Amino acid sequence: MNQNLIEKIVQKFAVGLDEGQVVQSGDFVSIKPAYVMTHDNTGAVIPKFKSIGAVKFANPRQVVHTLDHNIQDTSEKNLEKYRKIEEFSKSMGADFYPAGRGIGHQIMVEEGYAWPGTVVVASDSHSNMYGGIGCLGTPIVRTDAAAIWATGRTWWQIPPVVKVELKGKLRKGVVGKDVIIALCGYFNNDEVLNHIVEFVGDGITELNVDQRLTIANMTTEWGALGGVFPIDNITIDWLKNRTAFVMERGLAGVPSDADGNGKHPRLNDARISELENSIKELQPDEDAYYSKTLSLDLSTVDPYISGPNTVKVMNSALELSDKNIKINKAYLVSCVNSRVDDIAEAAEVLKGKKINENVKFYIAAASSEVQAESEKRGDWQALIDAGATPLPPGCGPCIGLGAGLLEDGEVGISATNRNFKGRMGSKNAEAYLASPAVVAASALSGKIDLPSNGGKNVLKGDIKTNPKPKKGIPKIKIIDGFTESISGDVIFCYQDNLNTDGIYPGKYTYIDDFKPEDQAKVVMENYDPKFNELVKAGDILVGGYNFGTGSSREQAATALMYRGIRCVIVGSASQTYMRNALNNSFLILESPEFVDDLKSKFGNDNLTVATGMNIKINFSNSLLTTPEKDYSISPVGAAAQELVVDGGLENWVKKNI
Repeated sequence: MNQNLIEKIVQKFAVGLDEGQVVQSGDFVSIKPAYVMTHDNTGAVIPKFKSIGAVKFANPRQVVHTLDHNIQDTSEKNLEKYRKIEEFSKSMGADFYPAGRGIGHQIMVEEGYAWPGTVVVASDSHSNMYGGIGCLGTPIVRTDAAAIWATGRTWWQIPPVVKVELKGKLRKGVVGKDVIIALCGYFNNDEVLNHIVEFVGDGITELNVDQRLTIANMTTEWGALGGVFPIDNITIDWLKNRTAFVMERGLAGVPSDADGNGKHPRLNDARISELENSIKELQPDEDAYYSKTLSLDLSTVDPYISGPNTVKVMNSALELSDKNIKINKAYLVSCVNSRVDDIAEAAEVLKGKKINENVKFYIAAASSEVQAESEKRGDWQALIDAGATPLPPGCGPCIGLGAGLLEDGEVGISATNRNFKGRMGSKNAEAYLASPAVVAASALSGKIDLPSNGGKNVLKGDIKTNPKPKKGIPKIKIIDGFTESISGDVIFCYQDNLNTDGIYPGKYTYIDDFKPEDQAKVVMENYDPKFNELVKAGDILVGGYNFGTGSSREQAATALMYRGIRCVIVGSASQTYMRNALNNSFLILESPEFVDDLKSKFGNDNLTVATGMNIKINFSNSLLTTPEKDYSISPVGAAAQELVVDGGLENWVKKNI
């Protein structure tokens, strides 16, 4: 079977496959990622790790800890938290980077953990950034991180893959940030939600690694679970230059230089040579399947601005500059756009000038190395001389922590990645996103502005949905203890985007003594108060598309299980919701055709319908049978079956440590 790049990378890092098994989108697999990174949330993962009875890491060399989120907080409480994380990390033999070294995602790239053609995970949504160098970076939840610490592996259902073709050449003054803003604003109907994006096209040769990292980083805001660029000469040249730089710098501060051989443990000529020799193997096959194909003409991209308060709305910077939108704060911070080139672009705008007296401009480098290099070039000082307020290299106002937050009624423009209402401060503020140069020009003018004349081009893009090729469904091996088939009556909830608040109201989330039977009583309370009257134990719930979107509370999955629902069938599901469900031994299956047929049959007059339809699900042939028709379901492989048989992830970990 032909594979796209994502499937090829997963194939290399999947474990426990049947002989000759070729992985495809939709498969549940057990994966052993090359690395797992946690940051300040390491403090929350530690008790999960200990609660499952683990006492050591399966592979200390696989684990990276960084302190980056709340580094401006010098209270004794936070410093004590940091001390405990560092003590734990070093006692376990993990790689540890202290506060001030930089943002974890930047460190993962700078220090060669995120490597082309590998799988690297992190308990943070912006692990997508690693895709800028051809590494499949994707987020995990904290329980998964604890499981990887203890066993070296976790499970994953390979998402559908979207091919995004970038054509043509960017015009002068247009950068990678404008490209991802364009993608988010133009394709703004959840086209890539819960997918992995694979970038292709001749336009890629126009994008350097920094621009690729920016675009991959913000595929998170676009709704994707990853965004991966091809491994090409631009990638290789970047690795060679980076390797030469770290050898010149020396190995001070490289925690895993255990061999003491004078070579960087990850960035070295031998590893690059090995990658060069395997590039052909890391290309998608001809006729590889992609669920959708999107295209964007780069020559039609202008300097763009997202917002306010959403990435689904974009306007040209020129158009907004004409509207005289006053700003109070500007930001050049975060993992998406605070690298050397970004700082240089802003400095070019502000050299020899002063920012507007009514604007506060905050800057923070993505890492201490970025700041040092920018200082060496004179760019950092140019920003300071212009009136910028420096912050330490790390996170901060981007996530609503530390100095410079937006206050009630204020307007901010930022080179960060996320402008959700209230994220950078007050929910009564407005936040726009733009490139470093546009942010600097706006800080200079005191209103949204751009450094030179932009354009008002007509953005050209296209989308095509690709029919899934008809092929035989391989027979799934059923492990001991897992039932080959189940049956039940269908309870149908038609609504798409049914969020976790609808399934399990937030007001119950932090009631510590809320028992399983209590969860069962309130399930779907916000969605349909009649749900509990209509459903009975043993029913199979069928929902719509993007089921379980919203917060990561696991009770939204367990409450349905405690109510007696056998399993849930959806058109598509939030990846986080699916992980929480299976981590608690509760199956979420996808069958879009079945969902569509139920929508046609029952409509949307009633939020919940007890259909009276009895269905059978056969897991060995991935088939859902109704009295009228058969449907395919997502295959439930051994990795998922194990979790159900063992009673969830924590029990699975206890069994495997």
